[in-house]
Amino acid sequence: MKKVISLILAAFMALSLCTTAFAQKESYKIAIVQQLDHPSLDEIRTAAQAKLAAIAQETGVEIEVKEFNGQNDTSILNQIGAQVVQDGYDAVLPIATLAAICMTTATEETDIPVVYAAISDPASAGLTDLGNVTGTSDALNTAFILDMIFNLQPDVKTVGLLYSRSETNSELPIAQAKEYLDEKGVKYIEKTGNTTDEILSAASELAQRCDVVFTPTDNVVMAAESAVAEILTQAGVAHYTGADSFVASGAFATCGVNYTELGEKTAEMAFQILQTGEVPPYHVMEGGIITVNTEVAAQLSIDYAPFFDMANTVNEIETTQE
Repeated sequence: MKKVISLILAAFMALSLCTTAFAQKESYKIAIVQQLDHPSLDEIRTAAQAKLAAIAQETGVEIEVKEFNGQNDTSILNQIGAQVVQDGYDAVLPIATLAAICMTTATEETDIPVVYAAISDPASAGLTDLGNVTGTSDALNTAFILDMIFNLQPDVKTVGLLYSRSETNSELPIAQAKEYLDEKGVKYIEKTGNTTDEILSAASELAQRCDVVFTPTDNVVMAAESAVAEILTQAGVAHYTGADSFVASGAFATCGVNYTELGEKTAEMAFQILQTGEVPPYHVMEGGIITVNTEVAAQLSIDYAPFFDMANTVNEIETTQE
């Protein structure tokens, strides 16, 4: 009987050690890898950093955070991934799709958690069903944004679709936009570009041929948004987009997620994974927040009052001065 009790106690102690191994660690090194500079991604990075600092203060666990920026370059991102693995980081938080793909590839022979931020369509990006990979999604409600267009501008005959073919984030919402517009019998014109010059050229052409322009959460367009918005607004064309950072840069309106909340949620997920060793499914952030640029609305003579009937939250902002 004593032997049986001893075996049970030994098994219990072993199980306890296994389940508390993660919680007992007193410090972590976390890499935040931002794909490129632009306001939405900057907001996510800042929020994630602040949340990790708050968690460290609350729990007494030391969290060392280092920032990396891939400059939207696959080679640089791959180098960062190799460095993260070589330097023994406990977790990596990539911001945006290309960064997430590169970090996932870099860590595939390790158990380093990859907790991505702001991936619109994780499945299409190949970021699902991977043991060490999860994160937050800013999946776009494309139909709702197009509903916004026709609520405010019911006489629209031609919609421009401005995006980059290199952006995985744009694939699904552009396909959804085409399906929506086909069903409605509305003409659309697609223009794409992979560099700022190509995007500006595409915007100039759409400004002459379309009544409004739609862009999803496309990082390439966002990097050029200030100039894109100027081209479209001067032509009297409203730019409806996938994120509030576009609107702060001069686009007309969007409906999407709060990127500060997204950054905070990503940081929380990373810490929980480090503490427990359990990797949950990716989390889709709740959207439904309309943001409208009041300056642009005035320039385009658009009454956006119907927005207040469409959403619980309508943020009215002005263009951010750089």
